[in-house]
Amino acid sequence: MQLTFGAGDLFATLLQDAYGNPITNPTPIRVAGLQEMSLDFAGDLKEYFGTNRFALAAAQGKVKTTGKFKGALINGQALNTLFFGSGLSSGTMKALYADTTGTVVPSTPFTITPTVPNSGTWVDDLGVVDATGRVMTRVASAPTTGQYSVSAGVYTFAAADVGIKMYISFSYTYTLAGAKRIQLLNLPMGYTPMLKIHYMGQFQGKKTLAVLESVVSNKLMLFGSKNDDFSVPEIDFSAQADAAGYSLGDIYTQE
Repeated sequence: MQLTFGAGDLFATLLQDAYGNPITNPTPIRVAGLQEMSLDFAGDLKEYFGTNRFALAAAQGKVKTTGKFKGALINGQALNTLFFGSGLSSGTMKALYADTTGTVVPSTPFTITPTVPNSGTWVDDLGVVDATGRVMTRVASAPTTGQYSVSAGVYTFAAADVGIKMYISFSYTYTLAGAKRIQLLNLPMGYTPMLKIHYMGQFQGKKTLAVLESVVSNKLMLFGSKNDDFSVPEIDFSAQADAAGYSLGDIYTQE
């Protein structure tokens, strides 16, 4: 007999991508910052009754294997392995910039070109607010007071707004070796990545291990942000038999 204590350790290996292609040399990942892990087996109970009130026989029918885990450390490779399975690109990061310093609108030509952090490239306008909290209105060209236009990261204001401080927000990209991008492609229904998981719990030197040969994730709660707490991603999954159809996996206990 043994007890388990704590969240344990969870590892996952992508076996098949979302397109159905086997991964020839898969990279296992560890779910870092694991907070919780559950594994549930639920069987349909079939009972046979005669004319009396108590069942004469009972047997399990279909058994559904599901689980859930939470891990706080977000990792692109892990997200792709655990849910999306559609591939990663590396090296370019996209971020948001919300100005808190402000820049005064100059005289002719009434333009502000904000400095993009990390020597990056301006991508999308995310709005302008003036020093009074007024939200400026974007127009295609020739702005009047209270308006602005933008092209390739250059913001143009009205002559009447010269001397007013503006707070500009935008998105941008920059080169970052550790950046990962997962494209959320609109794939046909049925396209599903498959993975294998290993989970171990332990207490006072005794270990329990569960291995599931073929797992599909059916829910990813990525952001649960709070004002004064950490966001902890959560994944729900379902397990089925391996490709041969004979084995769900194994459970090991130390007694």
